[in-house]
Amino acid sequence: MTKIEPLGAVRERVLGTLRQEIIAGRLRPGDRLVERELAERFGVSRVPVREAIRALVAEGFVHFETPRRTVVRPLSPTDVEELFELREALEVYAAGLAATRATPEALAELRRLLADAADATAAEDAETITDINTRFHDRLLALAGNTLLISVMEPVAGRLQWLTRRNEEWPQLLTEHQELYDAIASGDPERARTHALKHVRANHRSTVRQLFGTPSETPPA
Repeated sequence: MTKIEPLGAVRERVLGTLRQEIIAGRLRPGDRLVERELAERFGVSRVPVREAIRALVAEGFVHFETPRRTVVRPLSPTDVEELFELREALEVYAAGLAATRATPEALAELRRLLADAADATAAEDAETITDINTRFHDRLLALAGNTLLISVMEPVAGRLQWLTRRNEEWPQLLTEHQELYDAIASGDPERARTHALKHVRANHRSTVRQLFGTPSETPPA
């Protein structure tokens, strides 16, 4: 007997795939999402596809150009500024908390992620670098031990990953993460906050250069 996949699971599968394709750049700004075509591609009805598209709209990945035309939305300078303002406020705070709360086991996990990131950077494997860097920042937030902080970041996590994927200055990114790890491992919250601020602002400037070819007005850390 064929097992029927629950509608919610179908929706999450379609949503997850489309979200990752946008983040990775396989679906680019301006590309159209057509319900019928996507339903045929995934071998599902149009209902979960429609729900997945609505979720992508709510997450800020796509928008309705017209009631019948849905496209991947471009990242505007305002989008970038607002997302990095949020990162600066929350990730810097999280780094300070992590420095006081990180366990030896958690620090060992961060070291393993950095080792994997170094391998991926040497191989210039963009997708793996993006995945590992996302996991690194997720673990940093988890180390802060503040569930409310995590819940505030969760709705924009996908868009932040989308942004960081645009930054291809990978060796510099790896160096910044290694310095941030050292600061957190030192147990000094002020040092951790200083390096987190430096990292977010450097990432901001790099992302703006990649997206718009213009310097950001973000001050140096």
